[in-house]
Amino acid sequence: MMLRNNGDSTDQVIHPFAPVYGPDSRILILGTMPSRVSRQQGYYYGHPQNRFWQVLAELFQVPVPKIQADREKLLLDHQIALWDVLQQCRISGSSDSSIRVPVPNDLIWLLGKCPIQRIFTNGQTAARLYRTWCEPHTLFPCVGLPSTSPANGRYSKEMLCAAWRQILDF
Repeated sequence: MMLRNNGDSTDQVIHPFAPVYGPDSRILILGTMPSRVSRQQGYYYGHPQNRFWQVLAELFQVPVPKIQADREKLLLDHQIALWDVLQQCRISGSSDSSIRVPVPNDLIWLLGKCPIQRIFTNGQTAARLYRTWCEPHTLFPCVGLPSTSPANGRYSKEMLCAAWRQILDF
């Protein structure tokens, strides 16, 4: 959900998606906030140039999932929970660097639902926000992974897969 603010170029965005998790989820991957395209598509990492689903498919040696049900199956089959650090914020477009007035999601609630052993973040902004707003409450450190966003052009898909490979250790 997005609320337009007429005073400047940022929008107040409320996280539109429920977390994806199962009773045996051991890994939690946290993004920052769904991009504008993802919000329009109605699911996490919906931007066609975001490499999140490609990276996971490569790591787990499965076809790249194209629809929401197949994406959820990929996550749950590999004991992965997926959510975002923020429940709401002010943001300009999809730019993480423009995030203002962040309000974190209730990660304590999610951690009580499944036996998470490791938290990874998709990008350094998600890691920084998690460490600032969530870790003092969860007392659970995170591992920051490079962003799969198309804005992270420094990393090829191969480089992302190499960096993300550490999620296979759990």
